[in-house]
Amino acid sequence: MHTEDIEVHDDPRTTIAGVALPLTDPRAGRAALTGGKAASLARAAGAKLPVLPGFVVLPPGTSHRGQDLREAWRQLSANGSTPLVVRSSSAAEDTEESSMAGQFTSVLDVRGWDAFRAALTTVRASSEEPMAVLVQPMVRSRVGGVLFGADPVSGRTDRTLVSVVPGGPDSLVSGERSGTEFLLSRHGRLLRTAPGDPADRLLRAGELHRLAALARRTRQVFGRPQDMEFGFDEHTDRLWLFQSRPITAMAPRPARRARLLGPGPVAETLPGLLRPLEEDLWVVPMAHGLATALDLGGTAARHTLRTVPVVSTVAGRAVADLELLGMVPPRHRRLALLNPLPPARRLAAAWRVGRLRSSLPHLATSLQADVDRQLSEAPPPAELTPAGLTAALRWSRSVLVALHAQEALAGALLTDDRPGATAAAAALAALHHGRAEGLTDGQIVAARPEVLALVPPSLTEPLRLPARGVAGTGPGTGTLTPREALRMRIRWVQEFQVALVREVAAHSVDVGLIALLRWPELVSVAEGGPLPADLAQRRPPAVGTPLPDAFRLADDGAVVARRDPARADGDGGQGVSGGRAEGVAWDGTGEPPRDAVLVVRHLDPGLAPLLPRLAGLIAQTGSPLSHLAVLARELRLPVVTGAAGAVDRYPPGTRLLLDGATGEVSVRERAEQGALS
Repeated sequence: MHTEDIEVHDDPRTTIAGVALPLTDPRAGRAALTGGKAASLARAAGAKLPVLPGFVVLPPGTSHRGQDLREAWRQLSANGSTPLVVRSSSAAEDTEESSMAGQFTSVLDVRGWDAFRAALTTVRASSEEPMAVLVQPMVRSRVGGVLFGADPVSGRTDRTLVSVVPGGPDSLVSGERSGTEFLLSRHGRLLRTAPGDPADRLLRAGELHRLAALARRTRQVFGRPQDMEFGFDEHTDRLWLFQSRPITAMAPRPARRARLLGPGPVAETLPGLLRPLEEDLWVVPMAHGLATALDLGGTAARHTLRTVPVVSTVAGRAVADLELLGMVPPRHRRLALLNPLPPARRLAAAWRVGRLRSSLPHLATSLQADVDRQLSEAPPPAELTPAGLTAALRWSRSVLVALHAQEALAGALLTDDRPGATAAAAALAALHHGRAEGLTDGQIVAARPEVLALVPPSLTEPLRLPARGVAGTGPGTGTLTPREALRMRIRWVQEFQVALVREVAAHSVDVGLIALLRWPELVSVAEGGPLPADLAQRRPPAVGTPLPDAFRLADDGAVVARRDPARADGDGGQGVSGGRAEGVAWDGTGEPPRDAVLVVRHLDPGLAPLLPRLAGLIAQTGSPLSHLAVLARELRLPVVTGAAGAVDRYPPGTRLLLDGATGEVSVRERAEQGALS
């Protein structure tokens, strides 16, 4: 073993230093020395994977001794008669964090000593830092491509994804050509191929099984799924592994039993981005209240309700467990039919439900009276002592649990179809009269607090009522249905909490920072305790991308939208208010078209003033029992909810036909929005 300097240049990147290590040399498997590409192939060769012979030219200036470069070239190329491939092998590429794919140069079909030296110079010059260079024989492939030992699109590690082209993989990896894709099981069974490309056009079944076996073996060798380049020799049909590196970008995948979440009906109450204290004040009591209602109704197992929150937050937004709320069918319908637990649970709950149905109106009336008394007798927050502030905060949080529980039970067990007996109708009428009298927002809230039903609570944002209401007397708060009356009290208690928290902030720090506290910290500060030492470093949740209508969480907290094949290519959703209408899609900004169909993500109560001016309403999510859905039925306004991706599918200016009974939505024509207003 000896070293020979063939040629010396001023630039160390292009120095032709004769230090070559065969891939069979134990040192070749050290990525810090030979680079990621060569080290991976050396490990694969040592594990008897189908790797071509070859050697690595170490970076110039190395202190390691190796084979004479010209002798290594002569042996591998059969003295120039076999063409070679000269490829980069940087220590920065093919790592677990970054593949650096395509960042450095490769030279194919290199023939002769002079061409080899030129190729070596070219490859080295493609990196700003000295790097190793991998040299192997050139193989003519009948078919080649890329083999992923997992499906990086879906995040499934029990799948193998193959993309192939005629010839070698270089035209595919360079982006010059698009390949034919095959999705395989771990053992090579064909699950899916690209439309219009028969599975046997490029690869036979036996070859698919060989690729799947290669994927399994590389996973065993390297301890994780690999991203590989391969080729089938055009003369022998032998499978060769040209490159193997970790898959650096896998789509997040939720655990098998991850809960199905979505904004659902909670977005109607809490549509905005919530700060930590807002979550503790409003989301936690809602979750406890709904869990109590589900337990009393026998619709969910008690041990599930203890461990799975009915309502929670993701990225600062309130979301519901759609399965617990019964908004999606069970995962295994046939097994559900054989499971004796749900009928037994319903039977055990039947007696409670029967008693509740008769007593709930009285319970609701009693709770409303207690809330009204407490709110009316409470001194202004500025007059409360620290102990009084704390007591008021504790009462408000506990009473919200009872209000949410009874409101959910009233919605499920009581039927009251009196027209106009909704909190939204009362709020719109109060707002109309307040605007007519020229009152400010604060004066309207003080005189007619029912207008609070039109806006969500917020600790940090100033209260802004809609610009207009709806003419009419509207129901009084004493004539609302039990469910609507309870909803009204929920909103009043939330606004009472806002006043209490702002009073705490007045004695300590800006309310924007107070909103970053958690509930125990707020109680401590209200009692005169110090602010947390890290409060100034805390940040509110970022606005981010809106959440999907239905999703699951991966182990790292990533949001994974549910794929719904039944609706992937179809229109429509759930009809919640009968009648048919034709109109022009509108997003709620600017002046609406004459026959506007409002298309929104959620049924936000703040949209109520717009309803009398609409021809129809389409929402991506929402409940038939929401404020807007109830009011829409009273106005005989067709409404469709659950229209997946509606905001993107129906941009402003699209002419639509919708049926509020069947949930049908169809595009009639595309029109220019400016010509329709």
